[in-house]
Amino acid sequence: MIARAYTAAEALGIPVWCQDEAGPYQAIPQPGASWQPAGQPAHVPHEYVRGGTAKLLTLFRPATGEVRARPVARAPNDVRHPWLKREIEALLADLPVADAAATGRGMAAWDWREHPLWDHAALPPVRLLLIWDNLTGHQTPDLLNWLVERGVWPVFTPLGGSWLNLAESVQRIIVRRALEGQHPQSAQEVTVWLAAAVAGWNADPTPFAWGGKRAARRQRARERRHALGGSGGYTRRPIARRRRPRYDLPPPNGNVHVT
Repeated sequence: MIARAYTAAEALGIPVWCQDEAGPYQAIPQPGASWQPAGQPAHVPHEYVRGGTAKLLTLFRPATGEVRARPVARAPNDVRHPWLKREIEALLADLPVADAAATGRGMAAWDWREHPLWDHAALPPVRLLLIWDNLTGHQTPDLLNWLVERGVWPVFTPLGGSWLNLAESVQRIIVRRALEGQHPQSAQEVTVWLAAAVAGWNADPTPFAWGGKRAARRQRARERRHALGGSGGYTRRPIARRRRPRYDLPPPNGNVHVT
């Protein structure tokens, strides 16, 4: 379902956004390369000073590469939910007015509503897909009802499947650009550097495409499997088939030879 969202939703006119929270990142010397004069390597202080932490709330659209992010000190529900609602309202305001007939035709070939989770007599047309992990805070009934009433359909990654969220990929790039090899002195400095890295990314965003080497490896693994009839199991090697006896033509004496 998530792979179908990445590959087919944008063609139906339904934008796909990914949401995630990166961090926390401490205000301590960060590992990585840094530019230093020859013969004067960077020195890491031996004192362990707690300078605070910062997190990065991220919304990412793989089709365009656009990132909407906000560095924060903490990310409880009372911080994350209002930020997410503001960003979603801004995204929906930029979308064209939903055409129920056109959306219905598109969704007829691609049904998201496999399991009705909300008690709505008539759900609105799907205007936006939101891919995120299955944190407890993401499954708050008030938040989910707020999203569905506005045509935002949440798609949860399975347990242990956070790699399906492409927001994690762009977060890794942004955090590396902001902090690698640096020594922030405070959490405020971490937030400033993260915000600057986000602005630099949006100046020339890179679209992400679903697939790549990992998807190719999974496809080759599927092709190497041998399905078993009547069940969902499979084998890694083909099962030896029992050869049927071959009956030769009877010899002139009338006896039949079986080989």
